[in-house]
Amino acid sequence: MSTLTGNSFTKPSLGKSLVRVAAATAAILLIPLIAMQFTTEVNWTGSDFVAAGILLALTGLVLTFALRMVRTAQGRLLAIGLIALGFLYLWAEMAVGIFTNIGS
Repeated sequence: MSTLTGNSFTKPSLGKSLVRVAAATAAILLIPLIAMQFTTEVNWTGSDFVAAGILLALTGLVLTFALRMVRTAQGRLLAIGLIALGFLYLWAEMAVGIFTNIGS
């Protein structure tokens, strides 16, 4: 069984990690793009795609660099949880404006 501590966990090169973040961002953005072809309930503008792309890409980059810096499994889980909470908060704030009028 492989652990995430010490040298037993080999990190992919930074270039590969960045390509993975870009590919994941593009794949997620394809979901609303395809949905727009089949229903009128999904109606994104270009600025919606740009905002979502920036949010997804920044989240992926922060996650990539955080996981490269943190060595312990517990620290990595904490980093993933905090980054996910930050992403969800920003997403909700941009969508409906929980505390501000960013999304309204």
